[in-house]
Amino acid sequence: MAAYIIANVQVTDPAVYEEYRRQVPAIIAAYGGRFLARGGQVEDLESGANPQRVVVLEFPDMARLKAFYHSPEYQPLIALRQRASRATLFAVGGV
Repeated sequence: MAAYIIANVQVTDPAVYEEYRRQVPAIIAAYGGRFLARGGQVEDLESGANPQRVVVLEFPDMARLKAFYHSPEYQPLIALRQRASRATLFAVGGV
């Protein structure tokens, strides 16, 4: 069953975040993931929140999602992303 990472990202350092954006797609693909949404137009319908850059990633299953997130390849990129942004990430199982 597919699993998803849903992230709301507020970029605070665009130059550093661009380096993250450049490096992360290959790692996502190596773990079977793909982008479903990546920073397109966002409109809040009910929450009153202020969504910024919303990213949705799909993985074949939760095990592959977690393998990606905890992988040695991605760990340095987490630190890079955290230096360049504030984010909320969720892992969600599909139906």
